[in-house]
Amino acid sequence: MAVYFDHRIEAPECSEVPSQVAWHSTLPVLAVASSSSTSGGNVDLYLQQGEFVESCHVNRPNQPTVLRWHPIKPVLALGWENGEVLLLTHPSGDQTVLPNTHNASITLLEWSSSGSRLVTGDQMGVLAVWKLDARGRLQGNHLVKHEYNKPLTCCIFRPAPPGDDVAKLARASVSGDESALDKFSWKGAPLKMGPQEGLMFYVSTTDGKVYSVDERGKTSALLSVEGSILKLFYHEKREALAVITETLMLSQYTLGPEGGAQELMKVKLSSKSGQNTDIVWTENGLLITATGEQVIRLWDLERDDNYVLSLDETLGFERGEIINCVSYCAGKEILAAGTSHGRIAMWRMVVQPGSNRNDTKGQWKLQTPTEIEGNVIQLRWGSSLNLLAANSSSTVLILCEHVMSAHFSQQVAAVQVTPSQLSIAQYNTGMHLTLQSDIHIKGVCVTKDSVTVWSGKQVTVYELAGTALRNTGSFPCDSHVVAVHDENLYTVEPNRVQVRTPQGTVKQLLTFSKTEGNPVLLSVCQAYLVVGTDTAHIKVFDLTRRYIVDIGCCCRFLKATISFSSQVNGRPDHKVYFYDLEMDTVTHFDFFTGRPSSGLSQREDSERQQFQVTELSGRCPISHFWDESEPRLFVCETEPISSESLSASHSDTVDISVVTLFCTQEHGLLLQDCYPKPAGLQALLALDVPFYYFSCKVKSEDTFFFSPVPHLPHMVSRRALRDFVGLENCEKATRDAMLNFSFYLTIGDMDEAFKSIKLIKSKAVWENMARMCVKTRRLDVAQVCLGNMGNARAARALKEAGPEPEAQVAMLAIQLGMLEDAEKLYKGCRRYDLLNKFYQSSGQWQKALETAENHDRIHLRTTYYNYARYLEAMGDKSLALTYYENSDTHRFEVPRMLQDDALSLEIYVNKMKDKNIYKWWAQYLESQSDMETALRFYEYAQDYLSLVRVHCYNGNIQKASEIANNTGDRAASYHLARQYEGHDNIKQAVHFYTRAQAYNNAIRLCKENGLDDQLMNLALLSNPEDMMEAACYYEEKGTHMDRAVVLYHKAGHVSKALELAFATQQFSALQLIAEDLNENSDPSLLARCSDFFIKHTQYEKAVELLVAAKKYSQALQLCLEQNLTITEELADSMAITDSKDLSEDARKDLLERIADCCMRQGNYHLATKKYTQAGNKLKAMRALLKSGDTEKIIFFASVCRQKELFIMAANYLQSLDWRQNPEILKNIIGFYTKGRALDLLGGFYEACAQVEIDEYQNYEKALNALTEAYKCLSKAKDRSSGQQEVRLADLQHKTTLIKRFLQARRLYAEEPGEAVRLCEALLEEPELDSAVRIGDAYGFLVEHHCQQGSFQVAYRRLEALQKLLPSQNIRYYISQESLEALQKALGVHMGQGDRRDSEREEDEVEEDLSLGSHQGN
Repeated sequence: MAVYFDHRIEAPECSEVPSQVAWHSTLPVLAVASSSSTSGGNVDLYLQQGEFVESCHVNRPNQPTVLRWHPIKPVLALGWENGEVLLLTHPSGDQTVLPNTHNASITLLEWSSSGSRLVTGDQMGVLAVWKLDARGRLQGNHLVKHEYNKPLTCCIFRPAPPGDDVAKLARASVSGDESALDKFSWKGAPLKMGPQEGLMFYVSTTDGKVYSVDERGKTSALLSVEGSILKLFYHEKREALAVITETLMLSQYTLGPEGGAQELMKVKLSSKSGQNTDIVWTENGLLITATGEQVIRLWDLERDDNYVLSLDETLGFERGEIINCVSYCAGKEILAAGTSHGRIAMWRMVVQPGSNRNDTKGQWKLQTPTEIEGNVIQLRWGSSLNLLAANSSSTVLILCEHVMSAHFSQQVAAVQVTPSQLSIAQYNTGMHLTLQSDIHIKGVCVTKDSVTVWSGKQVTVYELAGTALRNTGSFPCDSHVVAVHDENLYTVEPNRVQVRTPQGTVKQLLTFSKTEGNPVLLSVCQAYLVVGTDTAHIKVFDLTRRYIVDIGCCCRFLKATISFSSQVNGRPDHKVYFYDLEMDTVTHFDFFTGRPSSGLSQREDSERQQFQVTELSGRCPISHFWDESEPRLFVCETEPISSESLSASHSDTVDISVVTLFCTQEHGLLLQDCYPKPAGLQALLALDVPFYYFSCKVKSEDTFFFSPVPHLPHMVSRRALRDFVGLENCEKATRDAMLNFSFYLTIGDMDEAFKSIKLIKSKAVWENMARMCVKTRRLDVAQVCLGNMGNARAARALKEAGPEPEAQVAMLAIQLGMLEDAEKLYKGCRRYDLLNKFYQSSGQWQKALETAENHDRIHLRTTYYNYARYLEAMGDKSLALTYYENSDTHRFEVPRMLQDDALSLEIYVNKMKDKNIYKWWAQYLESQSDMETALRFYEYAQDYLSLVRVHCYNGNIQKASEIANNTGDRAASYHLARQYEGHDNIKQAVHFYTRAQAYNNAIRLCKENGLDDQLMNLALLSNPEDMMEAACYYEEKGTHMDRAVVLYHKAGHVSKALELAFATQQFSALQLIAEDLNENSDPSLLARCSDFFIKHTQYEKAVELLVAAKKYSQALQLCLEQNLTITEELADSMAITDSKDLSEDARKDLLERIADCCMRQGNYHLATKKYTQAGNKLKAMRALLKSGDTEKIIFFASVCRQKELFIMAANYLQSLDWRQNPEILKNIIGFYTKGRALDLLGGFYEACAQVEIDEYQNYEKALNALTEAYKCLSKAKDRSSGQQEVRLADLQHKTTLIKRFLQARRLYAEEPGEAVRLCEALLEEPELDSAVRIGDAYGFLVEHHCQQGSFQVAYRRLEALQKLLPSQNIRYYISQESLEALQKALGVHMGQGDRRDSEREEDEVEEDLSLGSHQGN
């Protein structure tokens, strides 16, 4: 809660009417320009409280036009009507006149962001840029001068881009960001440390043009608008320039990096014509205008939104009051507006909890106005203290915000309500007094006998004498803090504390060394004075002695004393420090973590520790007090850390908690209580058991001004501690017992806790102790307390509360009336179902609905229903109707609720158009005998049964029949059938029973009336029981036996159906029945049926029945006899049997028989499968070999891995074209190897060699194959040693011959003669043809002689070949080229032989090549 002190400036007598005011941005220095038509103009400087600075008075015969403060230094730039520009320095008063550059009235002065540049402009369009040093002193002549030939109106500097964030770059470098790391090295670009100064600016003229001037002073036209430019603003987030003309046309332009501008938007601002306009621009893009209306218009350029703020007459504003000017304070987020009736309206930005900051309109809160004299024409916020200057055309007022003072001590409380007025309450006597002081009160201190106030310049002491206040002393003193003990006052000045009498006489000085610092804080507790200094020291003095003695050594803290007033990293410290004078130790309680310092122990269970952390974590202390009478109790007022940035006036929207702690040497810091500050209270004043004392809010407003308050309400409210609710007036013994019980309960010492209260018999005391148990969560103690209270109902509810301890504690809180605690506990344990019930029981229906909708949706409809019942009981039937609908119970509950109001009920029925409600309403009308209307609503409800029923009641059975036939409704049809049966209309009754699917009734009527034809159809539609009944009927009647068989079959009595079919020789029916027989049927029936089918040559069906009867041998025999194909399905059905049916050997035998049958039928794959299932893999392979499925043969052999199967598979594969398929060749070799048949493998290699010779004449490969064959035979087991040796010798001989032939071929290229000799020698070998074909040897010689030109010799060799191989074609051995050369050389004609060869090839008859005819010629 705050007040505003107003200080009128102490203007000199020579000053005239003030025209302009300007604050320095950081220093509390105000510049005021005043002018007079006769004496010229003056500029004066004033301090925070309006003190005139004589050294800084400036007077000129001309009028001042512009005032601009340097952004950092105390240097003021003044522009005059004659073109003079002056720099005034505070506080020295030094004046520096800029060189004469302007000859016309100065229209603009603008500093750069750091003050190194000053831009000046005049009415003739002359612009100059000046340079200043770091001290704000002018550096020579102007840097740049431009002439625009039009009056200059505005100038604005473009902010420089932000510099590098060194801390962020450092973190990125440590994380491995190479680009960030490079910026710290010499390789990278230099870092831009700190904020950079932008030297580029924009200037506007009265003809609507905007020019840009870059860092080098070069100017260029940027943009042009219609009309004179009134304001220029730069939107930093969008990098856009906002231009406002005199006609209030707003344009936004985006600025490119090269200086270009592009129009972004253009809009006309609303205004009142003919009025002065005051325009304010905020950093977040908010444009605020005051145009002489009763409202302020705000344009949010970031969100493209606009709205207005108006005055409120209920707060003291008058009708027709005009707003002249506006000013915005960014530090406090306050918008101030001056009115024509001398009032200052203030809107504060208030962020409600959970609200969105984007909703700016709903966050401006209008405060109570400040009233000053005259017409407020100008307002300016300024300095780091956020002071407000108000120009009322006759004088200037400085408004300074001050937090309202309050103090409590010795049952006396004082609260400031205006700058000079206090409200005083004496709780011992019950008196309330008002103190009106003649000074602005900045502090107050009370005792039981006195009230001391001070203003920072004067101290006044008042004596409390009954119902009056008497001034006992007043003296000047510059101390900003005062403490009182007995008859002594303690004030501070540099390096000492003064001990004074109430009249101001100094009795003693308490000095402080330079190291200890200057005293800034004073606090008196009992007989001790604590002094805190600005160098973070504290000293403690004993006040009981005649001369005050320092008894405490100076203890250095982390810039914090026992108070939390320090700041850490720019934020308030979230710790409270405790200094133990006797132990000389410092401890602390950290509200951020919710725990005391590590050196303190707290004997609590883990559950309560967790609760304490949850309650206190993330908070910050804002005030604290010790109990004056109980040294163990300490209270602290805390707020969430997220709310630290909010000002004190926002406290009504912040979650403030009051935390009470026990503090002892033995047990350290212990949480005693924590609860939210009650609504309507401002701040905590003190703790004095059994009460907390709070200052109160007045009219729910945050800020009070100096306007007089005729009647003061009570400004202090006291609230009992939770442990003392109901015991506010108890005697001291009871109070001490309760405190001891609370203390021992907190530390967990139950024995001492019960000792402290064993003599107490009051139920109220026990109830308060039970309340303590809610906070400490000691259910065991709570049960004892409830027992002593005699509250059996609460004890029972506690036991039935549920398994969660929090739920049990919440139930205890409910029984004790602590509803807020119960709500918090239910939320903490997330038992939203119980929370929902709690809200309903306590009548908090909106919270119950919200809880059900968000967290307890399983009970949402129940909650809606209960709320509807509540609303109905309260008489709000319209809203109850809505919630009945939400609970989906409206179809019954709403008609019940409205049954006494027939008109409303009818309207509701017609409105809802719900079938169920239509039906209810029709039934109601029917009960009222309104049959016609009832029929109409039954039709709306599509209740065909009721329609048929009513029509039948009315005798209109024909209409009822139409409805039943058209709709097919079963219930309607059944009712109609009963009606027809009652009227003996059997045909229609049967028809409608059938439509109603009441077949048993229809069958009954058919049997009773002999309708046999309809009986069969109805029985087939009905259930098995009705089918059996109809079948028995036919059987007993002896007619239609075929129908009886079918019905028995359909009803599932197959045996009965078969017996009847056999008895009556119904073969067609028997075939149908047999189709449903399976292995689960009676074997005897199956056998009987199979015999029947065999007799009638239906062998396939007979086989199926035999298999189903598990007579597999007979089924197989029947297949063989009748040559029935055994399918895979049939074979599987015969093979799939349980071990109980057949033994394993019998099963294998059956499988082999099935396989044999499949072999006879040529189904080799199925045979293979059955042989395999029987375990006879050899027969399975033989069956597979007969199938010729090479792929499966290879797979089967590979899977079985048996020697015999490998050999069989390899033998089979040799019969294929293995020469063209390398995969088959590979498998042959692999299978022989796996089967260990090396002799067979050797024979295969020998065959391969022969193929290579005969087919391809490839003796190299043949030699390799024979070599492999030799290896295999040599490794083979010696079964017949003589035969194996002969084979080995033969292979060796063949190998030798082939090697000699290959040697001759290889040698021919180098030594043809030797090669021919070797070949001729080879021809002399007796068994050459078994290894080397004779034709190849002769062919080699013929080729050689042809190449040598010895055609006669070649011809003789050719003849010798023909004699040896008369049946062979010589072209197999001799090339066509050699034959043609031979024919050409000798003239031999070989056509006949060719023709014979062709004929032999065509006729497949071998003939000898004869050359006899040629020789004869």
